[in-house]
Amino acid sequence: MATASLSPEQVYSVVENRHNNPFEVLGSHPLSPNNGSSSWIVRAYLPDAEAAWVIRPEEHQEYAMQTVHHPHFFECEISGAEDKNYLLKVKENGHERVMHDPYAFKSPLLTDFDIHLFTEGNHHLIYEKMGAHSIEVEGVAGVYFAVWAPNARNISIVGNFNNWDGRRHQMRLLNGGVWDLFIPELPIGELYKYEIKNSEGHLYLKSDPYGFQQQVRPDTASIVTDLSYEWQDQDWLERRRNSNPQEQPISVYEVHLGSWIHESMETPLENSHVAVPVDQKPGTRFLTYRELAHRLIPYVKELGYTHIEVLPIAEHPYDGSWGYQVAGHFAPTSRFGSPQDFMYFVDQCHANDIGVIVDWVPGHFPKDSHGLAYFDGSHLYEYADSRKGEHKEWGTLVFNYSRHEVKNFLIANALFWFDKYHIDGIRVDAVASMLYLDYDREDGEWVANQFGGNENLEAVEFLQQLNFVLFGYYPGVLSIAEESTAWPNVSRPTYVGGLGFNLKWNMGWMHDMLHYFSEDPIHRRYHQNNVTFSLWYAFNENFVLALSHDEVVHGKGSLFQKMPGDDWQKFANLRALFAYMFTHPGKKTLFMGMEFGQTTEWNAWLDLNWSLLNEEPHQKLKQLMADLNAVYKQEPALYTDDFSTNGFEWIECNDAEHSVVTFIRRDQHSEQFIVTACNFTPQPLYDYWVGVPQAGFYRELLNTDDQKYGGSGITHETGRHSHDWDHPCWPPGLEPDLATAGRHNFKACSVGWFLQQTIS
Repeated sequence: MATASLSPEQVYSVVENRHNNPFEVLGSHPLSPNNGSSSWIVRAYLPDAEAAWVIRPEEHQEYAMQTVHHPHFFECEISGAEDKNYLLKVKENGHERVMHDPYAFKSPLLTDFDIHLFTEGNHHLIYEKMGAHSIEVEGVAGVYFAVWAPNARNISIVGNFNNWDGRRHQMRLLNGGVWDLFIPELPIGELYKYEIKNSEGHLYLKSDPYGFQQQVRPDTASIVTDLSYEWQDQDWLERRRNSNPQEQPISVYEVHLGSWIHESMETPLENSHVAVPVDQKPGTRFLTYRELAHRLIPYVKELGYTHIEVLPIAEHPYDGSWGYQVAGHFAPTSRFGSPQDFMYFVDQCHANDIGVIVDWVPGHFPKDSHGLAYFDGSHLYEYADSRKGEHKEWGTLVFNYSRHEVKNFLIANALFWFDKYHIDGIRVDAVASMLYLDYDREDGEWVANQFGGNENLEAVEFLQQLNFVLFGYYPGVLSIAEESTAWPNVSRPTYVGGLGFNLKWNMGWMHDMLHYFSEDPIHRRYHQNNVTFSLWYAFNENFVLALSHDEVVHGKGSLFQKMPGDDWQKFANLRALFAYMFTHPGKKTLFMGMEFGQTTEWNAWLDLNWSLLNEEPHQKLKQLMADLNAVYKQEPALYTDDFSTNGFEWIECNDAEHSVVTFIRRDQHSEQFIVTACNFTPQPLYDYWVGVPQAGFYRELLNTDDQKYGGSGITHETGRHSHDWDHPCWPPGLEPDLATAGRHNFKACSVGWFLQQTIS
């Protein structure tokens, strides 16, 4: 019997998807007692249903539902106390099926306290509640969905499971602009999106901002995913928690997983993940995370690097963005496999004593229609004013750091990668673009802050909060700023007004050194300042010396191409550059291919030119890189005191005539020190005296002119005894303080490292 308990307007607000809380209409509801007897009513909107029944499993009884005001809107009144443990039987297209009613599950997973923390920007684990979560509610398995979209009129969950029909699973608006719905019996692996209508009824299909997995591009649906994995790296995490990375050797191999090497489409996959073709290299596919674990990790370990840094692996729609235009911030890209496959990659890195750094992009996001842009029909994640909210050069949008929920999204996202994927560090991309309101903008194209300045104070506050929270949860990890300006205290703690990073890329050193090494050696005497200038500011920040992917793209050529002279001289210059880099204060980062002298600039669509390793000069350069890493890691003087003047001392920095520098690196925790002598010309210097602070025997640790590295072989294999200085030109007053390491001969862009071994 049709009870007609609702008005047509109430029914059609659901039928036309206009109700922001369908639970008020649908599901079970107790009715007021009538003549002392209780009853309850069940309502369901079932598009395309021909008939429907309510089933009470305990009673093995069915109750026919009647249509009300609309041929697919059903309700049924049942005598007795309300029973939430009911099922619906639905007849569609001549077939019957039994299902749980999503609107029978009324209690949200999100609590009021969750929403309170989120709206004030302090819910650090919000990814445990937002997105799609496979859970059990009242004994029924299913998926709980939650999304933030405060300006939406209505939101539905759509996917293959409901024929992408937004009428079937309409969500409920909670406090704080959060929408939710539990869909019972939905399995892991289902595709889904959010169908969002704005206040004017315009419809947007959006991937889940908190989704843990997305389809392989060009498809863009989110995937219901379980992030369970049996980790084997507990010992690694414990050592990391108790470590101080600033006193450890950090030598980073920067790699773009999509172009390190490709595989033939004919080659069987190591696991069941679908082979993803490389768009601009026909007949090839990407390696999976598991294949990379078994090929990249042994290669990096052979070379002796301490960390692998991967260009952004969060989901991105366009291969050519290298990952820097992120559309799925909580989803490792499906190009290379599943979330568990990436977990396996990280786990294997840790098993081989290699840390994992992920490039992280909180500065901007693309305008792709399925992503964050204009998410709920309004400028939600981005600034509304294009003078703040758009990077015109990149064609991207800027996060609105003034919104607590946006900051919460980003901070929780950073923590997520450490929590769920056990990464060891983030390199925060394009920090300068975040700090300056006039970044890449002409006069009149930007808006000053409240004090009339060009600093984005909201972004500053966000970065400080990010790093403060990150190190609170995960001591011992790395937070590295790619910051290219003179903004002060980037790598200083937030309690002294710093941004809170513990490392910062040294862009000035990189520019100076590449300019210096591009000069013909005969002219380098006029550019000695390029070699020495970095030591004027080397201890103002905690620097990483980085020769990154940015220096070998967009027509800049490879490092090999930047070097002057014939091939022999190019290799000699590369050897000198790398050795000077490894003795200069600061941690180290080199991009893939540099280790063996890639002769062409990086092309993200192609492999590295691995065939070069069939040639002896490239083999020997690779051997030098392995030996540099080995000596670097075994000698504390080269890494324990990178960030204070106590760890570095010039012996001679003014010999521009010979393009020579000599200096000392000191261990913070012992009396050990290393002497470095660099000759940046092809001219051998015989009987060249090097002052040292203590008398004794000095053993040569490494010489880039060694024949095994492709040099001419002028080395000091037997070492040298120092003796008292007797040169008449030594400045008065310094004679008693210095001895010399003998008459050292070195040649042709060679770099020699000398370790004091015994004191006479």
